[in-house]
Amino acid sequence: MLSMASFFLMNAQNTDYNKDFKFLEYDIEKLQKGYQNKEYKISEVVKSYLERIEKVDKNGAKLNSVITVNPDAMKIADSLDQVPMQLRKGALFGVPVLLKDNIDTKDKMPNTAGSLAMKDSFPLHDAFLVEKLRKSGAIIIGKTNLSEWANFRGMMSVSGWSGNGGLTKNPYDLTRNTCGSSAGSGAAISANLGIFAIGTETNGSIICPSSVNGIVGLKPTVGLVSRSGIIPISVSQDTAGPMTRTVKDAAIALGVLTGVDEKDAHTLASKNLAKTDYTSFLKLDGLKGKRIGYSKKSSGNVKVDALFQENLKFLEKEGAILVEISEEPVSNEIQGKSFDLMILEYKDGLNNYFKTLGPNAKIKSVEELIAFNKNNLEEMKYFKQEFLEMTQATKGMQDEKYAKLLKETQEGSRKNGIDTTLKKYQLDALIAASTSPAWKTDMVNGDNYIFEGSGAAAIAGYPSITVPMGNIDGLPVGILFYAEAWSEGKLINMAYTFEQKNPQRLVPQFKN
Repeated sequence: MLSMASFFLMNAQNTDYNKDFKFLEYDIEKLQKGYQNKEYKISEVVKSYLERIEKVDKNGAKLNSVITVNPDAMKIADSLDQVPMQLRKGALFGVPVLLKDNIDTKDKMPNTAGSLAMKDSFPLHDAFLVEKLRKSGAIIIGKTNLSEWANFRGMMSVSGWSGNGGLTKNPYDLTRNTCGSSAGSGAAISANLGIFAIGTETNGSIICPSSVNGIVGLKPTVGLVSRSGIIPISVSQDTAGPMTRTVKDAAIALGVLTGVDEKDAHTLASKNLAKTDYTSFLKLDGLKGKRIGYSKKSSGNVKVDALFQENLKFLEKEGAILVEISEEPVSNEIQGKSFDLMILEYKDGLNNYFKTLGPNAKIKSVEELIAFNKNNLEEMKYFKQEFLEMTQATKGMQDEKYAKLLKETQEGSRKNGIDTTLKKYQLDALIAASTSPAWKTDMVNGDNYIFEGSGAAAIAGYPSITVPMGNIDGLPVGILFYAEAWSEGKLINMAYTFEQKNPQRLVPQFKN
């Protein structure tokens, strides 16, 4: 594996964007210690991040990861500066945060899903998780670009591109892709445009962009974090989660986000299982004696396979008991059923979301959205809207096949999938390479994934976390830990131990 020192020497000519930024690679704890020691004010920190967004994202490297800057960010920071130190109780007090642009905020920022149809769509309420962030003292400094409609609009799509936001670039190599759909969240946090971001995932949309952008991504169990106020795809698979530069920050952020929300029935299951503080799992004993399952099946990328093998040796050195599994925890058949399920759930989810925008909303249904796209060719210049058309042609969740499909998908991925694999091999967790390295962005042919390791946990609605495990030709690749429902604490423990004893996060150099 390439050392951090040699990577910096190799790319020294590209470090201009980083050398003068005071808060480079700061985490929550370091930032807040500075506040306590009166080294800087909250307004100074927010101003520095806004200036960096202007310097790196809008100009310079033109990363294009932040779709909207909060015009009230400085005003909020100034007001928080007035709070006496002894009254600053929130876990995220004074922390600059970015949100994926499919999460509602009741302020001067629209919620667009990257669509031109939604560019003037101002929600009537904060999403539940936004309320939690604000109560904790976080400052939402902006919203991040995404694969339009969370990459569920049409075939041959380009991750990181939206009609409203354009193309987000990978900060390690500006010609390469960010993956998606939380593309801007991944690129922005890797590029130090905020302390952390909130992404969303249905299948891979937190894990993949976190992996290829060299950061930590935590996808919680469905129901641990409320989805109300988030533009949906699938009620059975959607979740939001933190995208951070460290496992510790992911643990802190997750504790803020949890909670039962009456507007999201799935959160009721978390009532006695969720925690408001996951930092107790930040110990260095997460690997010793743990039985961890992996597949020897090739990822399809020999360099990724070699890097994964190196990391298996590291895990063994740290006392993990590695167990080779002979089958995939979730079959290809179940993965196909999951797609069919998403198509049925998408129509109801979007139509219900549009209702929350009130009677003056420009778009009130999937049918109207499809018509808008047909009449606005700027939206359709790279790919079409087959998934929107497919869901519109269904009866949605009223389809007679829906209940059976839901049962088969959940049983096949949970009880007869991941749960069975964990029990059969007496495993504490499963691991895989998170993704292939970032590919060259191709606006004509669309995305060029080789593989993703996130599908099993995503379809089951189970938690997973990706951590950088090394790089290939200067491009980061993550390792994925996943396990049964509500096992976030255990996974954080494993990921933290891995990260602390095998640090592989590289500061991006914006190579062109």
